[in-house]
Amino acid sequence: MVTDPSKVVENVYLLVIVTLISVWQNVFFAQKVEREGKGQTPSTAAFERVSCAKRNCMDAYPTFLAVMWCAGVCLSQAPAAFAGIIYLLVRQKYFIGYLGQTSQSTPGYLFGKRILLFLSLMCTVGIFNYLLARHYGSDYKDYVETVTNVLSALLLLP
Repeated sequence: MVTDPSKVVENVYLLVIVTLISVWQNVFFAQKVEREGKGQTPSTAAFERVSCAKRNCMDAYPTFLAVMWCAGVCLSQAPAAFAGIIYLLVRQKYFIGYLGQTSQSTPGYLFGKRILLFLSLMCTVGIFNYLLARHYGSDYKDYVETVTNVLSALLLLP
C-alpha cells in the first residue's frame, strides 16, 4: 500500500512546526550557556545556574518529544501541538526563572509536569482506542478527540 506523501505531511505538520520551534529553543539555551561561559571561569555562579537550567530542560526533552508525537499521531494533532507550544512557553519560563532564584522556576516546572501528564494521557487513550477499534470494532476516536480538544483549553488554567 503506497501512501501519498502529502497526506502524511498534512497529518503531522503542526507537530513538525512545534518540533522545529523546540529545536530553536534548544539553540537559544545553548547560546545562553556559551555567552555565560565566555570570558569567565566555568565555576562562576551565573554559569553554573545557566548550565544547570539547560541540563534540566534537556533531561525532559526526549520525553516531551515522544509523548507529543505519540499523542498527535495516535489521537489528535491539534491538541497535542497546542500542548506542545504551551510546554515550550513553560520551559522558557522555567529556564529564565532558574537564572534568577531557583524558587522562580518552580511554577514552570510544575506546569510542565502537568502538560507532560496530559500528553501521556492522550497517548494512552489513543493507543487504547486503536486497540479497541482493531480487536473489537469499537472506535471512539471522534468522541475522544472532542473531549481532548476541550480539555486542552484547560491547560491554560494555573
